Amino acid sequence: MLFRAPIKVCFSDIDNAGIVYYPRFMHYFHLSMEEFFGSALGIPYADVLHKRNLSLPTVHLESDFRRKMKYGDRIDMEVRVITIGNSSINWGYKGYLSGGENEIVVEGSNITVCVRTDNFEKINVPQWLRKDLTAYMEKAGHGRAPRE
Repeated sequence: MLFRAPIKVCFSDIDNAGIVYYPRFMHYFHLSMEEFFGSALGIPYADVLHKRNLSLPTVHLESDFRRKMKYGDRIDMEVRVITIGNSSINWGYKGYLSGGENEIVVEGSNITVCVRTDNFEKINVPQWLRKDLTAYMEKAGHGRAPRE
């Protein structure tokens, strides 16, 4: 089963039309990834940044919007690991309207690159993270990640 993070649409997320301002969905992607680390991998994201000296800046991003959302709506953001490269991770997201019939609101993906938090030097995906992400992919039924 894939991890899902529940998110409530806040007043600060909406635009003048009364719907979620589209860049906020990118924020939802990131929020769900942070929650994924703590809930699915058992490592608080703050520890990834500050204790394990690993940052994951986004270098590519894409999304498709399926339905409008408004203030007070709730979305369940599903997190997938699509591929694990030498130094990059391709993340996938599907946002489902909470309480609905699994109606997809937004789909997207981003590619992050592993860098050291202290100096922003690019590094390979650490073995501990590769192992944990591969186990998650297998558990979720997405096969195995490529090995180096």
